[in-house]
Amino acid sequence: MGQRRTEVLAAAIELLDEAGLDALTMRLLASRLGVRASALYRHYPSKQALLDAMVASLVGPAPAWPADAPWEESLRGAASGMREVMLSHRDGARLISGFHNPGDEAIAVFTHLVEAVAGAGVPAGMATVAVDTVLAYANGFTIEEQARKTGWPRGERDSAFDAGLDLIIAGIRGSLPS
Repeated sequence: MGQRRTEVLAAAIELLDEAGLDALTMRLLASRLGVRASALYRHYPSKQALLDAMVASLVGPAPAWPADAPWEESLRGAASGMREVMLSHRDGARLISGFHNPGDEAIAVFTHLVEAVAGAGVPAGMATVAVDTVLAYANGFTIEEQARKTGWPRGERDSAFDAGLDLIIAGIRGSLPS
C-alpha cells in the first residue's frame, strides 16, 4: 500500500472515531487532508472501497490459533476479538456490518472457523451457517451496545454477550452427531 493511500486510510479511521460513520464523507476527509475530494478517488475508487479498506485494516491479520485449539475456543476468540475491535472505534459495528469486500484476512478467519467447526463433525453447510451466526451475533450485539449510549456497565455487557454466545455454541454443539 502506498504511503499516501495509508495516510488517507489512517485519516478516515481518525475521522470515524471523532465524528462517526454518518459524518464520514469524502468531502470532509479531503478537507482534513488538504486536498480536493476528487484526489481521494485516485487511492480509493469509491467511498465503499474506502469503507471496505477501513474494515480490512481494523480486522487486521488472522489470529494464529493453535492447530489443536477446540472449535468452541476459536469461535469465542473470534467473536470476542471482533467485538473488541468494533468497540474500540466509534460506530465500529456499523462500519463492519456494511462491508462489501471484507478483505483477505477476514475471509481467512471465516474459512478457518468453518473448517474448525466442520472438523468437529458439523456438516460443511451447517458449519458455515454456525460461524456466520456467531459473527452476526457479535456484530448485532455490538451495534446495540454502541447505539444505546446508556450507563450499562461494561462488566454487565460482557456477561450478557458471553451468555448469548454460550447459547449459540450450545446449539452448535447440540447439532453434532452423537
